[in-house]
Amino acid sequence: MALASPAPVSRKILLPLLASIMAMSPLAIDMYLPAMPILAEHLATEMPMIQNSLSIYLLGYALGLILFGPMADKYPRRNMVILGISGFLLTGVLLPFATNIEQFLLLRFFQAFISSAATVVVPGTIREYYQKNTAKGLSYVSMIMMIAPMIAPSIGSILLIAHSWQLIFYMLALYSAIILFLVIKFLPEAVKDNTEPLSRSPNAPSNKKANEVSSEAQADIGFIARYKIVFSNTEARLDIISSMMISLAFFAYITAIPFVYMSVFKVDEFTFSLLFGINVAALMVAHFINTRLIQRNGSRAMLCFGLTVSVLAAIALFLVNVFSMSLIFTVMSVLPLMGSISMVAVNSDALVLTKFPQQSGTATAVIGTLRFGIGSLAGPILAYFYDGSALPFATLIFSAVLVVLLCQIIITLKNRSVLPSE
Repeated sequence: MALASPAPVSRKILLPLLASIMAMSPLAIDMYLPAMPILAEHLATEMPMIQNSLSIYLLGYALGLILFGPMADKYPRRNMVILGISGFLLTGVLLPFATNIEQFLLLRFFQAFISSAATVVVPGTIREYYQKNTAKGLSYVSMIMMIAPMIAPSIGSILLIAHSWQLIFYMLALYSAIILFLVIKFLPEAVKDNTEPLSRSPNAPSNKKANEVSSEAQADIGFIARYKIVFSNTEARLDIISSMMISLAFFAYITAIPFVYMSVFKVDEFTFSLLFGINVAALMVAHFINTRLIQRNGSRAMLCFGLTVSVLAAIALFLVNVFSMSLIFTVMSVLPLMGSISMVAVNSDALVLTKFPQQSGTATAVIGTLRFGIGSLAGPILAYFYDGSALPFATLIFSAVLVVLLCQIIITLKNRSVLPSE
């Protein structure tokens, strides 16, 4: 039974709240990074096992999306958010009591798995409020959310110095408790009208009986059938692949950049935090630009613009590492690369979501599952090709961006081929 929904709130409150929900995973991923060596010692395990906890988290999140995505199309979304945040809170309280690596990995897996119930509903909620301007709403939320990975490593370091690694997870639990309170107080249940857009005029005529039949038909669609609907759209498949591969590039950056900066170029922890923060700032700037230009140009045009910059930056990063150039050239290549791939990601996601207004939860699950699933492979791929340099990192990003370019070229050619018959 659905919990009582609060009165509708304005976008000024709703968007930061949705961003705060989405920020749980970046915080859970980035805050404990400075504590990894101490965690390995405390749990009497090797450092690679602690590093694998990141892949375990991504895997749990991806599997959770598979389950909760279709459920978000069928059950009250507000209840899904409350379930996900409550599970995240519970595991956050339990993680400090882990006494071995097996317990730690299991709790991290469950934390990611259950929290996906909360985050899977966010893109669909944005789509229902923003309609054709979904990419603008996603960019606003992403821009706010990017504050989390920017400050998370620094917060983790402060908490580690102040007390212990356990305090990091207690603070994550406290954060989720605050968000849970705000969700219960402010988050409205999404209005699901499966036959007409939410933005229609309140005075426009509607067929109530037809709406009820359509809603019942949507509720009766099976779990597998919802996935078939999403995968049956050729253009959506290519945009999903684009989102997936651009995410591989992003997670290759997240996985490798501490090694690249601190081991290859020998920068200290403070300099690394500064460079990491600058790159996150580039992501925020890219999202801000996207919100300003999306209504005028459309998601496809903004995706192509971001992809053009990504290709040029990825080529530059690859050549910088082929010729073993200095740190400044890597920094200058990574900066536009991070901003541009975020623009590709948000617009490819928006293009997919707008194609499936009645299956937005399932579409989000498909995107998220493939994105985090392939993201979990970034570490093993980089480990397999490890040679002590940053070249495998640059090559993987370059290859991923080229696949995205190929997908978008195919979409462009297909769209041009159907124009004469229209």
